Amino acid sequence: MKHLSPLLVFILVFGFTSASMAKDNDKEKKNEKKSVSSVGKTQTTTHTVTIGKKKLTYEATAGTIELKADDGKEKARIFYIAYTAKGLKDTAKRPLTFSFNGGPGSSSVWLHLGVFGPRRVIMNEDGSAPPPPARLTDNEYSILDVTDLVFIDPVTTGFSRAVPHDKAKNFHGVQSDIESVGDFVRLYTTRNKRWHSPKYIAGESYGTTRAAGLVAHMSRRYGMFFNGIILVSAVLDFQTISFNANNDMPYVLFLPTYAATAWYHRLLPQELQKLSLKSLVREARDFAEGPYLLGLMKGQRLKGKERKKLVTQYAQFTGLSPAYVENSDLRVPLFRYNKELLRDKRLIVGRMDSRLTGYSIDPINDTSGYDPSLATFIGPFGGALNHYVRAELKFESDLPYEVLTGRVHPWDWGHFKNQYVNVATSLRQAFCPNPSLRVFVANGYYDAATPFFATEYTFDHLSLPEALQGNVTMRYYEGGHMMYSHKKSLAKMKKDLADWLR
Repeated sequence: MKHLSPLLVFILVFGFTSASMAKDNDKEKKNEKKSVSSVGKTQTTTHTVTIGKKKLTYEATAGTIELKADDGKEKARIFYIAYTAKGLKDTAKRPLTFSFNGGPGSSSVWLHLGVFGPRRVIMNEDGSAPPPPARLTDNEYSILDVTDLVFIDPVTTGFSRAVPHDKAKNFHGVQSDIESVGDFVRLYTTRNKRWHSPKYIAGESYGTTRAAGLVAHMSRRYGMFFNGIILVSAVLDFQTISFNANNDMPYVLFLPTYAATAWYHRLLPQELQKLSLKSLVREARDFAEGPYLLGLMKGQRLKGKERKKLVTQYAQFTGLSPAYVENSDLRVPLFRYNKELLRDKRLIVGRMDSRLTGYSIDPINDTSGYDPSLATFIGPFGGALNHYVRAELKFESDLPYEVLTGRVHPWDWGHFKNQYVNVATSLRQAFCPNPSLRVFVANGYYDAATPFFATEYTFDHLSLPEALQGNVTMRYYEGGHMMYSHKKSLAKMKKDLADWLR
């Protein structure tokens, strides 16, 4: 296969088309030539939050850590926000979780203000956005009661920047990104005397790709072993999500998500619509890995009554018309599915969260043009972070906080060029010297960016020894890529994570 373009992978992994931002990138880079020095000094403030029924006092630290080359020259400044509980007897042995998001090109704002941190963005119960301006509230579902937290913004995201600015490309790649984040983790752990703390890595989306590579890198490079990894909306094997010619895998692995989406929008036949979500997903899985997979294997040998039956079944599970399925040769890629499902209503379906919809800009086109679900999240989270970091954490900077940027591209895929990115092998390698390592995987039924069936497939093919297979915990939520934006999923996720961390 030809190597995926960086922009295409950015769209695949985080669903954000950066074309509209591209014209501004060069101007912004010039404006920042001297502005890296405008990043403020590290600030520590004290706060309280009630989690469950327990009041917790904690310190919040917002600042930067300088990364230096072997010759002592500064090469980057990594911005972070850390939360540590106060008043505990032995803080050194308290769990410590390093968290980041994906992209590539995303800051850590989503996991930070969506689920893990002591403050969270106010969203509607179903995960849609209230009218602006964005507002924050205390997060009664934070995991700060069971672990200290450090949110990391990789270079060029958040307030993190390369020094000098024109060397940023040195950090924009699979391996260089892992190494720079790893350097930060080592420095923070050392300076805060946390080597004896149980340590965890948490990543979302491409952040799970980074997490799998990071845990292996840290054990090899620094002898730092982790107790566990939290993977939210995981993608470790890019072949599972890449709709390319002669790659039938995504068509099979996305089908249960298509079925869940059609079920939510009440577009399935009565016998399927009356099922519970879990029962519907179970039947869709059986069809996908059974008759559908075998049919795709036959290619043009699939004919006559057998083909007609398969077309009918596929249409019933996806909510599409048999004619559309037939004309698509039983292979409907995500960008077409999201446009076609509600075309008669001139609506498009969200990719990050297929429960959410938006108005179609060009009803005749077969592509969405934008992701209405991502558009739902950008405003509330970006606005809330920019207010929070200055008004509550007292950190000042004239730099723009890069919530989600295309400025990290072109991304250097290193030895993955001309092949699909696959870091599942790195995760497997991390288990071998550290059989105590545990993995928690959070899946959203309505996540059409990194579908749950693709994640299941990846872990089913991880080739772990049988004795270690129980180290992997899978949990499912009735939300999308950011399942925590759905209030009931947020509460369930907190309970599941707290139980797992304890």
